[in-house]
Amino acid sequence: MKSKRKPHSLKARIERSCRALLSTNHVAVVNIDPSGRQGMINYKSLKNIAPGKIGQAVCGIPHRWTIYLSALCIDARGDRYSKSIEVAPEGVYLSDHLEDVIEHCYKELRDSANQSQMVASGWIAIPEAMSLDEDHAARIFEAVGAWHQVKVDSCAA
Repeated sequence: MKSKRKPHSLKARIERSCRALLSTNHVAVVNIDPSGRQGMINYKSLKNIAPGKIGQAVCGIPHRWTIYLSALCIDARGDRYSKSIEVAPEGVYLSDHLEDVIEHCYKELRDSANQSQMVASGWIAIPEAMSLDEDHAARIFEAVGAWHQVKVDSCAA
């Protein structure tokens, strides 16, 4: 009897190797405001990841995403705190298609934070189904300088 193997699928093979690359490198996409800086970081080592093959793996194929959004605040005593939510959209999405989910939740979170205490905000998008605890997210935001941003003046040359 002949075996019933699935036919070779180059697309499936590329997707598997891309996901393996991201998983091995513990990739997270981080965006912080008011500077508007966006980049990739290894969420375990907290080292920046240069764009390239890993960036293509993040953007080129759909993933199951976990998105951690935070409003970073400093209270009247000068202590840092954050107001955060984690979102895991159902299904798989290309990174370009996450914008609507992120923007809606991000605006809601920022609007609900104490405006006089909010000094920054940001989100961390991880292309896999995993949860971040508050301490881990705080270390990632610290590593990318979320607390020490300078707003970029769009008029400056």
